[in-house]
Amino acid sequence: MILLTRLSGSAFVLNADLIERLDSTPDTVVTLVDGKKYVVAEGLVEVVDQVRAWRGSIIAAGAAPVTGVDPHATH
Repeated sequence: MILLTRLSGSAFVLNADLIERLDSTPDTVVTLVDGKKYVVAEGLVEVVDQVRAWRGSIIAAGAAPVTGVDPHATH
């Protein structure tokens, strides 16, 4: 999930897996796979950077070693 800002200033979180396309017209327009569009305050490169960081964090979490210790267990 990435944090974006509407032109009105309100923030929202978007599932980056649903992004089909980004356009700069000059505003940044995020088009989702279902055709819905969002015009956001962030620049094109900033949105791409957020998507890369989010996907990288998912990959890193999946590559973390499994220790067999339940971090939620109480002793």
